Amino acid sequence: MDDKKYINLIKSTNIADYSDIKGIIIIKPYGYSIWENIKNIFNKILIKNNYNNLYFPLLISKKLFELENKKLNIIPKECAIVTHSKFKINYNNKLIIDKKSKLNQELIIRPTSETIVWYTFKKWIESYRNLPIKINQWCNVVRLEMRTKFFIRNSEFLWQEGHSAHSSKNEALLEVKKVKLMYKKLLKNYLCIPFISGYKTRKETFPGAKFTYTFETITKEKGKSIQLATIHYLSNNFSKVFNVKYTNEIGKKVYTWGISWGISTRLIGAIIMIHNDKKGLILPPKIAPIQVIIIPLINNYILKKRIFFIKNILIKSNISVEIDNNFNITPGKKFYKYDNMGIPIKLIIGINELKNNTVELIRRDTFKKYYLDINNNIYIKILKILSNIHKRMYIFAKIEMKRKTYFVKSFKNFKKKINRNYGFYSAYWYKDSNNESNIQSITKSTIRCITSKSKKQHKCFYSNKFTNIKIILGKSY
Repeated sequence: MDDKKYINLIKSTNIADYSDIKGIIIIKPYGYSIWENIKNIFNKILIKNNYNNLYFPLLISKKLFELENKKLNIIPKECAIVTHSKFKINYNNKLIIDKKSKLNQELIIRPTSETIVWYTFKKWIESYRNLPIKINQWCNVVRLEMRTKFFIRNSEFLWQEGHSAHSSKNEALLEVKKVKLMYKKLLKNYLCIPFISGYKTRKETFPGAKFTYTFETITKEKGKSIQLATIHYLSNNFSKVFNVKYTNEIGKKVYTWGISWGISTRLIGAIIMIHNDKKGLILPPKIAPIQVIIIPLINNYILKKRIFFIKNILIKSNISVEIDNNFNITPGKKFYKYDNMGIPIKLIIGINELKNNTVELIRRDTFKKYYLDINNNIYIKILKILSNIHKRMYIFAKIEMKRKTYFVKSFKNFKKKINRNYGFYSAYWYKDSNNESNIQSITKSTIRCITSKSKKQHKCFYSNKFTNIKIILGKSY
C-alpha cells in the first residue's frame, strides 16, 4: 500500500486525522474504538496472567535519566523536555516563555517508563515475599520522530507497557516465555496478523537490556517490515542502577531481575496495511467496532420492527451491530461507505426479504452472498461466518507473508533483490556489528531479528565466514 492510499484510507474511514504538530495525530472515534477493543482483549489476557494495571507519571525527573546514563551509559534520544512553567506577553503582544519561570530541574515527558518504574520498585520491594511484582500501564509516550507516518511512526502514541520484577534469573526468563505466548495469542487469534519472531541484534537491542525479543510482520503490497511488539529481558541491570535489592529466604540481600515489554497503536497501522483491498479496509471481526451493519432498503414500519428484532438477537449473542436508517443516502453509497470502513458483515433487508422472512448477508472479505432465514438461528450462522472470516483473513495474510519471504546466500544477490522486491530476506550471518552497519548503509535495510541457530555451519551471506546464525532482513518505515 503506497503512502497516498494509506493516508486516504485512514482519512476516509475516519480513523485518524492530523493535528497542528508534525507526527502527532488525532485518533478519531472509529480508530479509538479499534484501539479500545484491542485494549479490552489484551486486558483479559493480562488479568489471566496475574498482571495489575496502574499508572505512572507522565513527567519524569532528569536526575533519574542521569542515574541511568551514569550506570548503563544510556543517552535518552528523541525526548521532549519541559524547562519552564509560564508564558508572558511581549511588547509585540505575542506569547513568549517567561525566563523567570525556569524550573529547578528539567522534566522529561515519558518516552518509556523503566526509570520511574525501577525507582518505585526500590520502595516496594524489601523481601522475597514482595516478589514477583507484575504490573502494566496503558498510557501515551512521546518520542520526537523526524520521519513520521500515521500510526507507524508518531511523535506521540498510545501503548501498553508491562514491567515485572523477579527473585531469580530463571523466573524472569520464564516470564519472557509467558509474554511471548500472550503476544502470539493477540496477534494470531484476534488481529489475524502473521509474524516472524526472534532476537534483536546487540545493535538493535533496547538500551540496558541483555536481549530484546521482537515480533515482525510485513505489509501486504509494499512488503515493508513493521515491528509489532517487543520484550526486553533487563537481567538485573536496572535493579543495580536503582539499588533494588530484596532479602531472600536465607536472609541475604540480592538484586532483583526484570523484564519490560510493549505494544502500541502501531498495531492499527499494521492492521490497515495488511488487511485491505481495492474497496478499502477489511477489519478482523474480533476487533471491529461494528461487526454487522444492517441496511434497510425501504422505510417501512413492519421492516423497522423486523430489523430491531434481528438487532436484539445479535446483541444478546455479543455481536456488535448497528442499523443505518438514513434514507437520504442511496444504498449504493452506503455499501461503498461500509466496505471502505471494513465492517465484516452487511445485512440487507428490502421488500423481498420482508415477504420471505429472510435477510441478505454479504461478507466483506469475499463479497459472497447468503440468504438467511430470520427465524432459523440466524445468530449462530452469523457467528460461524464471522469465525470463518477471521480464519480466512489470517490464512491469506500468512500466505502473502510467505510469498514475500526469500532466502539469499550472497550479499550481491541480496542487494539486487532488495532493491527490486521488498519483503523478508532470510540468510545466514556471522555476528559482526561492523558488517551489520555496512549492510544497513549500503542497502538501507536492517536485520529485523535472529530467528534461529542451526546445528550445521553455513557461510555468512556477507562475509563468507562460517556461522550457524539465521536472520531475517528487511526494509522498514
